Amino acid sequence: MTDDRALARFRLDLDRLLPSGRLGVAVSGGPDSLALLLLAAATRPGEVEAATVDHGLRAGSAEEAEAVAAVSERLHVRHCTLRVTVADGSSLQAQAREARYEALERWALERGLAAIATAHHADDQAETLLMRLTRGAGLSGLAGVRERRSLGELLLIRPLLRWRKAELVAIVAGAGVMAAEDPSNADPRHDRTRIRQLLAEAPLLDVERLAASAGHLSEAEEALSYAAGELYVARAKEDHGAILLRATDLPRELKRRLVLLAIERLGAAAPRGPDLDRALQSLNQGRACTLGSLKLEGGAVWRLSPAPPRRLSSRPAGS
Repeated sequence: MTDDRALARFRLDLDRLLPSGRLGVAVSGGPDSLALLLLAAATRPGEVEAATVDHGLRAGSAEEAEAVAAVSERLHVRHCTLRVTVADGSSLQAQAREARYEALERWALERGLAAIATAHHADDQAETLLMRLTRGAGLSGLAGVRERRSLGELLLIRPLLRWRKAELVAIVAGAGVMAAEDPSNADPRHDRTRIRQLLAEAPLLDVERLAASAGHLSEAEEALSYAAGELYVARAKEDHGAILLRATDLPRELKRRLVLLAIERLGAAAPRGPDLDRALQSLNQGRACTLGSLKLEGGAVWRLSPAPPRRLSSRPAGS
């Protein structure tokens, strides 16, 4: 049985992110997501449904989904197992994540749910921040896991981002529930596993402070996104299929964001970071360049437009 203080704390976290509406909870069968299920079912009785995504990537996944279904039945929570297929190839974890969220979104829309909650917690947040620091991520990446964001027509919320993993493990143990453990979480081939080990061995790396820093960075990212949107309205102008930007007097980060907004408006694919950096350098120097399917021209006013089709050579073959 979860104690009253934990329930009151969770209720505040959940109400801040989703004041009302029926909630879908993604439950893998691990201690984190089982704790989320227990807390949500206790604080929002009759308003919670659960889903387990079975990727079919390892033995025992079907049994873990059945175990979650049994816990859900005990809590009087409707449960659904979502089976997905993940293609072989590189970036298996990324493909599994994409398939998982697509399946959860379809399920939630079919069930008329207002939001999906996942069990990301403070330890996950600290690990994510350190992983992205090692990769030289910018502000958007360093903002880490967001507490609340859109997922198609739904909300995706993380009400446990201020909770430690040990607290969640204790909640599950106190409820007498057996949690599954994913062996990949201990696989040293994964970056996250090595970062987790580093956090355990380096007392100066305080998880709660790292997670708090990620939260501050997330707030800064949100503020910059808002400011860029306001600036775009004031400084962008459509001109016969092109977009004109008055951006030369702005800080580099705001220039970058305005260009990205213009690219999105033109329906082009978002560029890779290094490619965008090179394009910004050209624009700042008053030069023209191509970026994907677009032509960018520098000067007092920047111009972004679809690049003209490449002309095929008219010379005969072999000449």
